[in-house]
Amino acid sequence: MKQQHSYLSILFLLLCLIFAPNNVFAQAKNTVSGKVLDETGQTVPGANVSLKDTGKNTITDENGAYVFSDVIAGNYIVEATNVGYKTYTKAITVKEGESLQVNLLLEGESQNLKEVVVTGSSTPRSKLESSVAITTMGAKAIEDRAPSSTAALLQTIPGFVVEASGGEIGNNLFARGIPSAGAYEYVQIQEDGLPVFEDGALQFANADTFYRLDETVSKMEAVRGGSASIFANNAPGGIINFISKTGQNEFMGRAKFTTSDYGMFRTDLNLSGALIQDKLFFNVGGFYRADNGVRNTGFTANKGGQIKGNITYKFDDSDYLRINFKHLDDRNTFYLPIPLKSNNGKIEGIDGFNPNYGTLTSVNFSHLNVPQYGGGTFSADLEDGSHPVINSIGAEFKKKISEKVTFKNAFKQTSIDLNYNAIFPNGGPWTQDAYATDIQNTTAGNLAYSYVDNGAALDPNALIMRADLWHIEKKMNNFANNFSFTFDLDPVQLTAGYYYSNWKSNQYWNWNSYLVSVSDNPRLLNVTDNTTGVEHTFNGVERITWLERDAQTKGLLNDIYADAEIKATDNLTFNAGLRYNKDKYSGYRDNARFFAEDLGILDNNTADDAVTTVKGNPYTYWRYDVSEWSYTAAGNYKFNDNMASYVRYSHGFRSPIEESFYDNAADLSKLENTEVNQFELGYKYSGSFFSVNANLFHMNLKNVAFTDILSDGSSENKFADVNNIGLEVETNARYEFVKLNFTFTVQKPEYDNFTGTNADGSTFDFNGNTARRIPKFFCNLRPEVDITKDFTAYVQFSYYDKKFTNQDNRQVLPAYKEVGAGLNYTYNNLRFAVDASNLFNEIGLTEGDPRQTTSAASDVFMARPILGRAFRFSVAVNF
Repeated sequence: MKQQHSYLSILFLLLCLIFAPNNVFAQAKNTVSGKVLDETGQTVPGANVSLKDTGKNTITDENGAYVFSDVIAGNYIVEATNVGYKTYTKAITVKEGESLQVNLLLEGESQNLKEVVVTGSSTPRSKLESSVAITTMGAKAIEDRAPSSTAALLQTIPGFVVEASGGEIGNNLFARGIPSAGAYEYVQIQEDGLPVFEDGALQFANADTFYRLDETVSKMEAVRGGSASIFANNAPGGIINFISKTGQNEFMGRAKFTTSDYGMFRTDLNLSGALIQDKLFFNVGGFYRADNGVRNTGFTANKGGQIKGNITYKFDDSDYLRINFKHLDDRNTFYLPIPLKSNNGKIEGIDGFNPNYGTLTSVNFSHLNVPQYGGGTFSADLEDGSHPVINSIGAEFKKKISEKVTFKNAFKQTSIDLNYNAIFPNGGPWTQDAYATDIQNTTAGNLAYSYVDNGAALDPNALIMRADLWHIEKKMNNFANNFSFTFDLDPVQLTAGYYYSNWKSNQYWNWNSYLVSVSDNPRLLNVTDNTTGVEHTFNGVERITWLERDAQTKGLLNDIYADAEIKATDNLTFNAGLRYNKDKYSGYRDNARFFAEDLGILDNNTADDAVTTVKGNPYTYWRYDVSEWSYTAAGNYKFNDNMASYVRYSHGFRSPIEESFYDNAADLSKLENTEVNQFELGYKYSGSFFSVNANLFHMNLKNVAFTDILSDGSSENKFADVNNIGLEVETNARYEFVKLNFTFTVQKPEYDNFTGTNADGSTFDFNGNTARRIPKFFCNLRPEVDITKDFTAYVQFSYYDKKFTNQDNRQVLPAYKEVGAGLNYTYNNLRFAVDASNLFNEIGLTEGDPRQTTSAASDVFMARPILGRAFRFSVAVNF
């Protein structure tokens, strides 16, 4: 396979040489450059600048600068647009041999529908003429929101329910009410138009584990539904594309330092410029960060960083060759449900456990060493957390072959070594009496509990529980290539392309159960039966390797697609897209002997009595082929330059996820692709003071898989249909020194065709129930005030309606709100900021414990709340 990749890379470079013009090294004579400024005199990064009627377009860099090279002498109109500003045009004259400096001034507007977007379409087009629901955010807007993670940024997008309570990584996104086991199952996270990894919902490898926000990001574009299934695999819910900064003639840089009240040290740096003026440009940047985490683990919770960059060679103003790379080496603590209680409907912490800052993850049991079946010792380091090491390299090539035909190709090779360690609650909390009778089947008074670290007896009233250290190793790689030809057949613009991807994920699991006290920084417990002398723990480990797994999943994708844009009239545009997937999935799974082995190593101890092992058993090999069509059609009518409406129908699908293949490897006949049908009606308006982007949608999903891993190691392995109707609204208003952003989503996701029999023989009927973990209403309100020209304050208010933990709708997660706020001050090229999240220490529950299906013998329950109040302080300098 490596040899095949080498051949493809050589072929790609040969194409570059074939299409390269003879005068590629000629130097530009006439240039037009300058900066885009707002009415306060501040630069505007990410603005779109064009020379009208020439096909020359560019985007301003982080300092608001732009440049056009090889401009023929003559008269031109230069135009600047950006979201939140009015369009600006200016007449210029370019003389032979001249380097003309032209600064452009943008006046504030609530939202600009002329902003050009590239995600979810075959060619760049304005938001006004795009028949999709799309949210965009430039580098400055991203910084102003001060997101603590990628997931935290995505929370601002209507239609996306994002759970950011897990910390910096491993969070969940539910698009347009589609329920799932979590992760990014129905959306694709992209980096410069290619997936971060082909499948964003592999077990314990959520897509945000492999992506970090830093100063190299130029823009984020998020498409919901619509054309996503035509331009990405397994993404009927949407595409989230992060676009990287590229270089320009002038050398520029930005450095940023951030600290916090939870011990953060973070430095960001981005540098860009030209290696050869007007021809060869670079951008390189990255970050290093260490902090203790908002929840107190007792060790450095997050530590590491990344470096990424690109080199761009411009053949002329629109043709280019770009090579990009990324190296990420970062480890993060992943937070899971904690013990809580309800006091007349109000969620509270229990005695000794802080609901805002406490976690079961503790330095007191960060290192694990246990004997193994067949000999040897298994070791794991909890302090390593979720630790991906990622290396990727790729390239983009665009060449206008003729006046009517443009060729574009992009590829990326990614390798990932993921070492994952996290503490998952697994049973309890129990009173000591309940643990004795229900778990150890003995009389309560027979058991003695003591701390492992000092041998002291446990308080008889203290609660206890299992805290599992789940260790997962994943070796992953992905090669993806996308090439297309675009034909300008006025009034039709047709794009035809071929997408190829092959990926592999090898994984090994080894899970062990600790017995711990229920408190902040919990400690390990030993348990002894006083009547028999039998010990039930081994240095605090109650169950040694109760789950072991060894499996592989591979994907081979060969897809063709076509997209047509038809300009019927000046105001009416039609769009149609078609994609055919010819995909093959294969792999193997172990046939572990579950709870079947007694190691016989520990004398008079039950901790090694029920070990699960994969050794000595054959593997089950499987293969699953996919042949599916996705299609979409839309019409957009532009009433005027400020208002448009569209209608769209789309059909897409999602292939079975990794856990479904594992669970059903012996018989894949029950597996089906999840079919997703969507109807959308959109309305867009942008005026001088107010703008609105509203999308009414109806989704019908067939055969949605539910595959959460339960606390006994089994999977739900259930399937159902889901229907949802909803409305997404994004509004912006601006009046003088005040700006207001308000987004909300109202929806009604319900189960259909969801009846059956449980593993214990009981039956269930969930038809008409609300889809789990999906609120019917949620919103974000963000007012900003320019106190002075350079001093801005904001408040961020979020509200989430109640939702349900499970499909039976019996466990309610109450509605909650979260308030953040911040100040930022700009002085010349310096920016100072303080940002606060969850100011009032709200205990907002994002999920219950999806791995626990029965209640423990106490009034305490498990759930995962949002992170507690936190402050971050930053200073950035442009140079």
